[in-house]
Amino acid sequence: MSDAYSDKVMDHFKNPRNVGVIENADGYGKVGNPTCGDIMEMYIKVEDNKIADAKFRTFGCGAAIATSSMATELIKGKSIEDALTLTNKSVVEALSGLPPIKVHCSVLAEDAIKSAIDDYLKKRDGKGIEGWSPRNHEH
Repeated sequence: MSDAYSDKVMDHFKNPRNVGVIENADGYGKVGNPTCGDIMEMYIKVEDNKIADAKFRTFGCGAAIATSSMATELIKGKSIEDALTLTNKSVVEALSGLPPIKVHCSVLAEDAIKSAIDDYLKKRDGKGIEGWSPRNHEH
């Protein structure tokens, strides 16, 4: 990775937070981009309507790892409703920016989080996020 990446991106790439799997997760989401090969898996544990823990496994470039790491940090401790407000733009801002060619990684991170929450809501209520479906991630 080069000078095009912020110190925060480099830190989350070299020292990713929340890597791993949550056994018996309350919600699980998996999204991928067949064009570039990035795949993100997100796991959430929910207690009292708050995301008590979030973990990820990402197979992809440094920006994909950094955005996954930051996304989990941004939702931990938040209510389900607050976590649903996470956008790819908020992930990019929290990382102090991404090169334009890597912004798609932040979109994957947003969709991975929402996919995990959607799974949780389907298990809890029998229906997921109203009106939401994962985007087509070919670019």
